[in-house]
Amino acid sequence: MAEDNSKKNNQQSKDQEQPQKQDPNLKMKPNNGKGKFNMTFFYLALILILLGINLFMSGNKAVETTWHEVKTTMLKNNDIQKIVIINNTNANVYLKEESFEKYKDKMGISGFNKPSKHGPQFYFVIGSVDKFEENLEKAQQEYGISDSNYVSPSYNNPFDWGSVISFLLPIAIIIFFYWFIFRRMSKGGGGPGGNIFSVGKSQAKLFDKDQKVSTTFKDVAGLSEAKQEIEEIVSFLKNPSKYTKLGGKIPKGALLVGPPGTGKTLLAKAVAGEANVPFFSMSGSDFVEMFVGVGASRVRDLFKQAKEKAPCIVFIDEIDAIGRARGKNPNMGSNDERENTLNQLLTEMDGFDTNSGVIILAATNRADILDRALMRAGRFDRQIHVELPDLNERKEIFNVHLRPIKISEEINSDFLSKQTPGFSGADIANVCNEAALIAARNNHEKVEKQDFMSAVDRIVGGLEKKNKIISIEEKRTIAYHEAGHATVSWLLEHAHPLVKVTIVPRGKALGAAWYLPEERSITTKEQMLDEMCATLGGRAAEELAFSSISSGAQNDLERVTKQAYAMVCYFGMSEKVGNLSYYDSSGQSDYGFTKPYSEKTAELIDEEIKNLIGEAYVRAKEVLSANSTGHKKLADRLLEKEVIFSDDLEEIFGPRNSSLQHAIADESVIINSSSNEQSEKA
Repeated sequence: MAEDNSKKNNQQSKDQEQPQKQDPNLKMKPNNGKGKFNMTFFYLALILILLGINLFMSGNKAVETTWHEVKTTMLKNNDIQKIVIINNTNANVYLKEESFEKYKDKMGISGFNKPSKHGPQFYFVIGSVDKFEENLEKAQQEYGISDSNYVSPSYNNPFDWGSVISFLLPIAIIIFFYWFIFRRMSKGGGGPGGNIFSVGKSQAKLFDKDQKVSTTFKDVAGLSEAKQEIEEIVSFLKNPSKYTKLGGKIPKGALLVGPPGTGKTLLAKAVAGEANVPFFSMSGSDFVEMFVGVGASRVRDLFKQAKEKAPCIVFIDEIDAIGRARGKNPNMGSNDERENTLNQLLTEMDGFDTNSGVIILAATNRADILDRALMRAGRFDRQIHVELPDLNERKEIFNVHLRPIKISEEINSDFLSKQTPGFSGADIANVCNEAALIAARNNHEKVEKQDFMSAVDRIVGGLEKKNKIISIEEKRTIAYHEAGHATVSWLLEHAHPLVKVTIVPRGKALGAAWYLPEERSITTKEQMLDEMCATLGGRAAEELAFSSISSGAQNDLERVTKQAYAMVCYFGMSEKVGNLSYYDSSGQSDYGFTKPYSEKTAELIDEEIKNLIGEAYVRAKEVLSANSTGHKKLADRLLEKEVIFSDDLEEIFGPRNSSLQHAIADESVIINSSSNEQSEKA
């Protein structure tokens, strides 16, 4: 028994000695024995030092007196031990030890400022040394002081450290605080060194042979055309003679343009991993600083470093931060720091020799607001458009993001790509991650199809709120509203086919209908009118069912108004307005203070928009009136089940027109939402 206990104790001690194993997936920053410095201790130490200096300088002070008092009292009574002349200006009086108590009342000071018994106890100012010696000798002769008690002055000329410290200490404190403040200000603005003098230095991150980027072109799915353009630049850097022998020149710059999340920055990372040349990466906002001239200085420093490392690539992400068109800002007549930075960037980009080997990559999703001088050939020779992925490209992107995920056998990329039209690469990555999280939440061994469907639900519609308090009347109104959307969209030929309808609140929406939109390159007028009619189906259903309308159609009205405005003003789909388009693709109209049409035309546009919406609304009511029985059945089923699918609509209204019906892989999938938002009541 004793042996067992000893073994157990030994095992426990070993377990305590061994460090605990950490999860490799949890990345923790090493401490390196460096704790976070607390500024409170610094301030306390500074206060204590100042107090100590004050006490040191103020302690053991002698009491000021006069020559007359010294002569008539201290000298007369033989109480003076010695007198020391300090710097030929002051005379310090040292009393005899036995006489100290006689003058205690005259000192009248306690605490730190009390004179010590060792002296000096008193001091007075003398006029002239010769005169003072003469007066001292006469006084001692007058009082008949013996030789044993005779006082002869001594002299001392010490360096006045107190005066020096009292003079230099405030200056040192001011200098320290200025240094401390500028050091704090320069962090993030003056570079990694935190020095105010490095504020104009470039903050670009350098990736070279010592710090490689693991991302390659294999990690970039889809984007075949953009990849081809980028790969050609990388190929030129690896084998320039292939192009130069034919007279070709390396492109000076390439601009990646496209919506957010399409993979512009990912392409740049792939270039950094594939090129095997120094790669400078920074954001457009890194050039912006509170100090005047810093942006231009950082541009100069960046290109100076790039020239030293040539051949190399410089990548500027979100270049619209400094590349906005000049002369269009609201600060008219002022010296705009951003314009100075842009001017310096234009100069540097067009100031290289052709074969300098410095290539500029930039990315933006707002190419319409960039300055024309920045976009011209010679600065950005190529504009590479990175658009939203199509069906095949989404399949490739899913294949990349599904690699690290344990999925069930029933899931394939074809199915998922068909259910995510309009999704960007970032959206697809988010879908895969959310599906894995949902599967883990439900304790699944693998990620199943329903997990992916719930992930799309979560991303498109928002978080489900089953516990939201909704009255019976409100729930009934929401059910008829959503059933109106579903009925009209199912019966109209050109509307998007419905996939799912729910009255369970998600996000800000009290109910939602999801559709599977067709991937169209162009959209006809008839298709737009059908979509508007389907969007107004909810408001029309409320009016027909309850003879009243609610604020729940706010989002529907907003979408319809924007679509009608685009039809009249952008696409020329109005007979009265004509084949005119007031859309400015350059983006310069955003800064204008006037509309590109007259007041009369504005009234005509408003009238046409109102007519389009009115006709669509009347048409929606006609469709619902003609199918009122089916609409009521659908609303009752929605109240009962809270969630219905396209099978329910097909059961009630019959199949849709097969010539126009989309190929839906699984009708239980949520794709796009048309939310029924509840507006705030005043």
